[in-house]
Parts: sequence; C-alpha cells; structure tokens
Amino acid sequence: MASTQRQNALATAPRRAAVYLRVSTGRQAENDVSLPSQRDLTTRFCEAQGWAVVEEYVEPGASATDDRRPVFQRMLEDAKSPDRMFDVICVHAFSRFYRNGAEMEMTIRRLRKCGVEVVSVTQPTGDDPTQQLMRQIIGIFDEYTSRENGKNVSRSMRESAKQGFWNGATPPLGYKIVAAETRGSKIKKKLAVDPVDAETVRLMFRLYAEGDRVTGPLGVKDVAKWLNEHGYRTRKGATFGIGPVHGILTNRCYATGKWPYGVRNARTGGLNDPSTVVEIDVPTIVPMDLFERVQARLARNNPKVTPPRTVNGPNLLAGMATCASCGSGLVRTGTARGDRSYTYYSCAGCHQKGKSVCKGRHIPTAKLDQLVLDNVKDKLLTPERLAFILEALLERSAAKDAAVTERRRSLEAQVAQAKDKLARLYRAIEEGVVEIDDDLKARIAALKDERDIAMATLERINQHAAATHNLSPDRIEAFADLMRQKLDHGDVQARRGYLQSVISKIEVDDDRIRITGDKAALADVIAGRATDAANVSSLVRKWRTRHDSNV
Repeated sequence: MASTQRQNALATAPRRAAVYLRVSTGRQAENDVSLPSQRDLTTRFCEAQGWAVVEEYVEPGASATDDRRPVFQRMLEDAKSPDRMFDVICVHAFSRFYRNGAEMEMTIRRLRKCGVEVVSVTQPTGDDPTQQLMRQIIGIFDEYTSRENGKNVSRSMRESAKQGFWNGATPPLGYKIVAAETRGSKIKKKLAVDPVDAETVRLMFRLYAEGDRVTGPLGVKDVAKWLNEHGYRTRKGATFGIGPVHGILTNRCYATGKWPYGVRNARTGGLNDPSTVVEIDVPTIVPMDLFERVQARLARNNPKVTPPRTVNGPNLLAGMATCASCGSGLVRTGTARGDRSYTYYSCAGCHQKGKSVCKGRHIPTAKLDQLVLDNVKDKLLTPERLAFILEALLERSAAKDAAVTERRRSLEAQVAQAKDKLARLYRAIEEGVVEIDDDLKARIAALKDERDIAMATLERINQHAAATHNLSPDRIEAFADLMRQKLDHGDVQARRGYLQSVISKIEVDDDRIRITGDKAALADVIAGRATDAANVSSLVRKWRTRHDSNV
C-alpha cells in the first residue's frame, strides 16, 4: 500500500527539468551569442509544460559531433545517478544535444532506461514509431549539416591560407599576429616579426651552431640551460625546456619563410594529403646557411630514443617503483596455493633476463604499497614538512630570479646607452657638425631598433616579474589534508595518479626504500598550476597541448 501511494505521488508530482545550452565556439560564448536566447526559450517552454527547472548545464564553445564535452558528461552522470534531480533534459534543438545521429539515438535510449527523457523545444517528438523515426531523421540531417559546414569552413580557411592570411592558431615563437586588412566585418590577419622573441630565436640558432664565444657549440639541453641562466623567458614568462628549444631549431619556417598549413587533421591528428597542404608566406628570421648548419649538426647528434613505456594495471606503484640494484622497473608477479593467490613486486631485470643481470628481489605488493603510503603520509604530507621543503625551493627560485634581475640591469644600461648615442647624433646634426647621408640614416635606424627591442624586452620582463608562488600556509595545509584523504579512500588508479603528481621515482633496496620527487612539481600542484589540462606527465595518452578539447 505504501509503495503504491509513493508511486502515485511521483506520478502526480510536477516533472523536474534540466536545460542544456551549448554553443560551438569560444568566441560565441564570449560574445554571449545564442546562449541567452536558448535559455529564454527553454525556460519558457518548461514553464508552459508545468515543469520546474531545477538545473542548468551550459557548454561554452564545444562541438556536438561527439561526447567529449565536460559539462555534457557531468549532465549524463547526474542523470544516471539514483538520486537524480531531474526527469527531463530540455534543449532548444536536437543539434544542441548532439550532431551525430547514431550516438544521439543511443544516448537518448540509455537516458530513457534511467527514467530521463530528452525534449526539444523547436522539434517536438513523441514515443510512437513515427515520431521516433522523425527524431532519427532530424539527428541524421543535423550530422550531415555539421559535416557540410565543417567542409565549407575547411575550404574557406584553406583559401584564406592560400591568400597568405593566418587562420588563428598560436604563432611560432618570434612572430606575432597583426591585422592585415578588413573584409566586411572580418579582420584578416597575417604574421609579422616580434622583435623581442625573434632575437631570442636567432640567439638559439647561434648558440647551437657557434656557442656563446666562451664555449664551443652547445647542445639542445645546454642551449635551454644557457637561456634560463641568462634570464631569457618564453612569451608567457616560463623557462625554456628541451622540447620547445628542439622544436624551434627544427622549424623550417624561420629560414624558408613558408609556414605549412593543414599538415595534420585537427580532429584525428593524422597526416592530411600532401597535395592539400598550403604554404603561407611569413617573414624570415634566420639566414638559410645558419639553419642548414644547425640541421646538419642535429642530424649528427640525433640519439636513438626508446619510447616511454605506457604503464597501466592494478599495481599502485606501477611506473614508479624500480630496483635499486639494476634500475629496472618492478613488475607484478604472483603465485597461487590452493584457493589463495599471492602477488609480488619483482625486479623486471631478473625476471626477464635472469640473475646474471640482477640478483632480483620479490616483495609482497600489499607490504610495499603500505610502506610507501605510510611514509609519504607521515614524512611528506604534513604541513610542517611541506613548508620546510617549499621554503628551500622558494629560496632557490629567488636565486634564479637574480639572473633575470641582472639581465634587466643590462637591458636598462643598453637602453640608456642607445638613447645617449642618439642624443649625441641629433645634437651633432643640429649644430651642423655632421650632415645627414645614407650611412648616418642607417646608423640612426639601427640605434632606434636596438633601443626599441631592449625597451620591449624590459617591458615584457617587468610584466612577468609580478608572478609569484601562491603557497600560503592555509593552501599547504588544505593540500596535505586532501592528499591524505585521497590516498586513504581513493581507488588504485586515483591513488596512483595522486602519488605520481608528487613522486617521480621509488628505489627499492634490501634494507631501505628511497622516494624521490620534484620540489618544483610539488609547488605547482599545491599552488594549483599543475592540472590535467595544463601540466601532464609525458605518459598520459591523448594529451592535447593546444587545449582544443576536453578543457
């Protein structure tokens, strides 16, 4: 009787609705295009139906051709939850929900099994076979329209590239985007040389090919170290790494003045047909002979690189634990006795190549896991210990900033010297001591360029100097509490992820375990800068460096 009354109450209660609003691009979201209209129409539709709007999901700038949308995924998780807050998902049109007919139909059917309906304001459909067929036709047509629009946009962007215009990607270091011309309401853009960064690019090539006049030619790693030690920074104020420096040294556009557009498919990452690649004319920065010398030396010094091992599986310390004797990773082994099974961490060198390589060691997985977790929680994840570790890090960071300070003083002296030389030349011209000729004009222009580049570099250094570490005592204590909680109650994958965020290596010996971590990475995690979207390990698969999906 009580169950029947409850079912009747649920049947007569007003339906609860969640509205899903989506636009395709970040520009539309920033300009508030379409979202207010969608919100108004869906809300008024729900009110007309007598539904209470209890939740709103807004997806700013995401394509609906697949389900790689964070807000969309959160909405599906909420819909599948036993204590869900809504019974209906209301959208302005089915194209806002999905632009893939097959996946849309499968998603709607899965939601219906959970008791949640998907309703469109402008394309009403029902449950009978004819109306379901109409919804499927709408989904297929939306998918076709999306593909046609994508094809037209790609064709338009390729034509724009053929005309020498830049289509909006982040330019290589040394270039900046400038407005070239206006066509109707659109501003067409091209690449121009950024004098500050271009000088840094030329310096990289000279250091690799010739050195700094004190040493011989430097390697890629030494070039990055030299730049960082002498106060050079990226456009965003970060230090240079080996990968970005190598990418700059191998980028042919700096010498050829040709930037290849459309080399890879933006969605799949695969190579496009070479006949469809368009070369955009850009200003050159590096002489061709210097570029070719650098390429020849890179080819001679090219190491044989072993790709990193992808680590998955149920082991907590997979990818982190290594044998202290031979340096091999610890892999999972096991044995069974009767109905009981036993698992161990075993040295991969001994296990795979024999005891001639390493004597080997076998440690029960539960024992090693607990030892590492207990010591990490007790000896690292305490506010006092974290504060002590990071205090030393901040002191070293201050020492590194001294290089930037020294370069600032050097640039200020360079600006003052250039201004003084220009003032003396102008005074000599005014007093009639010298006459203006082509050589003097060239000298004045060179001094002005030297002054302007130094002043622009100073301005950029001053902008980055304001960035400080956000490492307050409250944040450190909150981080320690969160980490301890996750390590105690998270699943294996989550606990391993949290450990990897602060630990880089665990060396296991017969009588001791050595746990190694990166203090700078620890500071970034606590300060909130190391996120899955921005700073991820090289072993994370399908990482999108340009933030163009799953942001």
